Amino acid sequence: MRVLVRNPNSGDGKRSARAADLARDRGFDVRDSTRAGETYDLAREAAAEGADLVAACGGDGTLNEVVHGVDDADRLADTELGVVPAGTGNDFADNVGIRGVDHAFEVLESGERRRIDLGSVDLPADPEIDHDDPLPPRPFLNSCVGGLTAESSARTKPASKRRLGVLAYVLTTMAHTRSFEGMKLQVRVGSERDPTWEGTAAMLLVGNGRRFPGEQRRQANMEDGKLNVVVVEDAPALDYLARGAADQFLRRGASHLTRVKASSLVVDAARPRQFSLDGELVERRHVEFGCRPRAMRFAVGEAYDTHPEENPPDVS
Repeated sequence: MRVLVRNPNSGDGKRSARAADLARDRGFDVRDSTRAGETYDLAREAAAEGADLVAACGGDGTLNEVVHGVDDADRLADTELGVVPAGTGNDFADNVGIRGVDHAFEVLESGERRRIDLGSVDLPADPEIDHDDPLPPRPFLNSCVGGLTAESSARTKPASKRRLGVLAYVLTTMAHTRSFEGMKLQVRVGSERDPTWEGTAAMLLVGNGRRFPGEQRRQANMEDGKLNVVVVEDAPALDYLARGAADQFLRRGASHLTRVKASSLVVDAARPRQFSLDGELVERRHVEFGCRPRAMRFAVGEAYDTHPEENPPDVS
């Protein structure tokens, strides 16, 4: 059984509608969400029913929910996964070589399958924000970001995203720059007891499937069991953004950037802050990041690079 879990409200709706037609023509069981978060339930049910392939139709947030649902059904090791890009942001699809709706179905039918990594976050209880119990570990495929980017994402209105696409996030970020309060963070990598980095940050960027602006290539190595971590110091970054020099603030070699690769890290903020997991927001003061090596069997396109050239230093 092959199942397409579809968010019909993703993006402008046109690509999603075409995906549904193509899927039915190819014998997929198309299951549409009717409310927020339902793609998780649909994916979990499909996996529990023994689906051989579960593909997500939507953006990065929809894909995150689908993988989360399959994982919670304890079927991640046995179920093939795929993505049909139909959302506002389709970064992960791009990183695994999927170039559009039609190409996605070609890959689902006959493309290569690779075992690729899955990022994860643990979110312990935080009495400061009325959480008495820890939340279950949450996966992320592409990235988890905290700070200016995450808080701007929370302020971007759905109507703006539908009208302007990715540009809506950029415009909201620029408008939010002057009022943003930097994050006081301690970042500890691997088993280190002393902080690898400590100070006030504008952003914390943790990538599983992607690198970040300033890298020579966007796609990270998704089969090495490591996360790509970038800490962006507060004052220089905000100055670049305020001057409209966004192309400079994440340039390689900049002194206000700290870049490492690691299999795990722990982040402590001075107060609860928002973190965006593939576009889905959570709020915490203490976050623990990990990488689950080659946890997913994923359908990838021809442009997917199994061994992209590495730049950040590797910290175990």
